[in-house]
Amino acid sequence: MPTVVTPRRSNRLVARVTPEDKALLERAAGLKGCSVTTFVISHIRAAAEEIVRQHDTIRLNQAESRRFVAALLAPAKAPTKRMREALALHRRTVTER
Repeated sequence: MPTVVTPRRSNRLVARVTPEDKALLERAAGLKGCSVTTFVISHIRAAAEEIVRQHDTIRLNQAESRRFVAALLAPAKAPTKRMREALALHRRTVTER
């Protein structure tokens, strides 16, 4: 059976809450059968993942989807003078590591 390695928790997150919020979190964690820390971390992580997923997802209707695909498949246009200048500036000022 493979060994499961869990990442070490080395960073701290501190939050001030009202007594009512703390009591609610303690009650909810107790009902779930876990610690307040485990309860809070699992729920804020799930909420954060959902927010990031929504931000990273592009939703297009049928017309928008067709326009997007057409733009992708269209032949490339020659770069404008401003684009060439921007690329030259980028090459002069940005270094890669």
